[in-house]
Amino acid sequence: MTEVLFYHLTESTLEEALPGLLEKTLQRGWRAVVQTGSPERRDALDVRLWTYREDSFLAHGCEHEPHADSQPILLTHGHANPNAAEVRFLVDGASPPPDVEAYVRLVFMFDGHDEMQLEGARREWKNQKAAGHEVAYWQQTPDRRWVRKS
Repeated sequence: MTEVLFYHLTESTLEEALPGLLEKTLQRGWRAVVQTGSPERRDALDVRLWTYREDSFLAHGCEHEPHADSQPILLTHGHANPNAAEVRFLVDGASPPPDVEAYVRLVFMFDGHDEMQLEGARREWKNQKAAGHEVAYWQQTPDRRWVRKS
């Protein structure tokens, strides 16, 4: 059964929080796909992952670029999984793919200051729980650490 995680952003932006979670995913030996709510957001994250730290970057590619199937992290606006990722990140209210069971983990990241994203996360929590998936809720502390709340 797919483990479904909800990350409630309250202190940092997606651009600040996502790289750390992607690094942890890669450290576990998993590939990741990040599904965005729009092509523009995909392209902005593409730039960010190359420049998020002065001393590091996250190797990745986008769905429309050559060799998408060999990328450790793939950015997409659709439901495809050409790099055979084990973990799928859904950001900006992106809807989950029909094949949720194909993933070890499904990670919903949502902005706590955006009412539409909050409502979408609540809806997905109910949907994923009803589908029988193990769900967990993580929230940021004021020092930007993650604490499991449920």
